Amino acid sequence: MSELVIRPRKVRRVAPVLAVALVAVFVVVGVLLGNTPTGAYFRVADQIAMAGIGVALAAAALMFTRPRLRADAEGVEVRNIVVTHRFPWALVREVNFPDGSAWARLELPDDEYVSVMAIQSTDSRHAVDAMRKLRAMHAEYTQ
Repeated sequence: MSELVIRPRKVRRVAPVLAVALVAVFVVVGVLLGNTPTGAYFRVADQIAMAGIGVALAAAALMFTRPRLRADAEGVEVRNIVVTHRFPWALVREVNFPDGSAWARLELPDDEYVSVMAIQSTDSRHAVDAMRKLRAMHAEYTQ
């Protein structure tokens, strides 16, 4: 095997739609803030801030499209939402997907583990295929 790259599927389809919806809702709310019969006075800055909150929430939703796993002969790189880790195969004790877990994980020495958000249970068949390929690489490079 050369290089294996795995990314989640469903979240990469859902997150952009959610991001657009968040921006749209907060822009509409921001526009409607100027005409409230409550007696409260909202300025243009408040309306812009409401749209800005929508953009910030959309950016947060798009962060869920970042997870990726990249494995090669030297080791495995796990990029989750914020942090990226690189492990040589010698440190990876096991690749597993615990029952009821949302994503796979790499078992490391001293009872530590790293979640692999790129392999998600919601991806069903894609996750099964990804686990088979990753376990095959683990078996090949940890001999």
